[in-house]
Amino acid sequence: MSGYASEKGALSRVTIDDYLAGFTEEPGYLDYGRVGPLTRVAAEETYAFTHVLERARYGSLDALRQQDERLRQAASALTGFTPDQVVAVPNTTTGLMHAMFGLTGTVLLSPGEFPSLPIAAVRAQEALHAVQPAWLETDHGKVTPGLIRAQLESNVAAVAVSLVDSRTGYLCDLEGIRQVIGDRLLIVDAIQGFGVVDAPWQLADVVVTGGQKWCRAGWGTGFMAVSDRAREQLTPVFSGYTGTEEPEVWDEVPPPASTARAFRVSNLDPIAAARFAAAMEEIAGVGVDAVNSRLAENVSRVIDLADEFAIPVSSSRDERERAGIVVLEPEPEHITVLSASLHNHGVTATTRLGSVRLSVHAVLSEDTVEMLRGAFVSFNTAATY
Repeated sequence: MSGYASEKGALSRVTIDDYLAGFTEEPGYLDYGRVGPLTRVAAEETYAFTHVLERARYGSLDALRQQDERLRQAASALTGFTPDQVVAVPNTTTGLMHAMFGLTGTVLLSPGEFPSLPIAAVRAQEALHAVQPAWLETDHGKVTPGLIRAQLESNVAAVAVSLVDSRTGYLCDLEGIRQVIGDRLLIVDAIQGFGVVDAPWQLADVVVTGGQKWCRAGWGTGFMAVSDRAREQLTPVFSGYTGTEEPEVWDEVPPPASTARAFRVSNLDPIAAARFAAAMEEIAGVGVDAVNSRLAENVSRVIDLADEFAIPVSSSRDERERAGIVVLEPEPEHITVLSASLHNHGVTATTRLGSVRLSVHAVLSEDTVEMLRGAFVSFNTAATY
């Protein structure tokens, strides 16, 4: 990505130090895979536009109306999709529902994906009987090109996958998957990697993400990017009055727009859009590759620390197969002890289904490292007895 970002419409360069200075959370936070505390620029946009809405001076609300285009421009800069191929959605799940309800035919996906994806596929099947889920058998949660090739039937119209698996931290190979599936639609749930993984987004037909995790833009933020091919094949089942090409819709029901706009249900929250746009502009300004480089160093440091205390790491150690998630998987009888040790030392993490997930971003302070070290010392001591 280029070293520029759009700041309320103007291009500006962002240094890595500027970006890192926007992490203002307290030490011990390692849970970006659940929610990322607001970046400074997102918080500032919230304050600024809330004040605009609060005062509502003559002409000031025009700035709020401009945030939809701003968000789409920012998403375009990071993905390579054109602004007309992007539509704002309030969260990842809404975009995935649009994609699944719009499909016709069989969609191949893992039942172990984050529930948003398989539930959307099943709900669409139950409601419209137009899409049929085909359940992919995975390698302990990893969706690989080889597994897809082995299970790809001729009737499969689309393949859906998470860029990063939320439980294993596995970073899928989009290039390999595209080569295997040919011209079938590729739908990507990007929430666990967007903003920190410089993925080949143009290989996908549908990219859906929210901004509340690695982009640190808060809830109520997201977008859905749709290729021209996908727009032709997906039916915009949930298409509201703002999803047409008419600026004013009265006394008629026009067809959905020919662009991604067709998937709009209503007007977006402009303050949420401003937050997300600001966060994406900052990321584009510093470059996703620069963010990923710092993140990769920090992930390696956390893995090394776990190794020092002989705490099993079940997520991949290969940088090509990981993003920011480190999964610790001690013996089942020790999981509660590890979770309690992290809690007692002020480390925020996610414990789920017999494992502890540490989500590491581009900032890893020495205070956080020492807190994590203290938790591991306590765990080792307690586990021994």
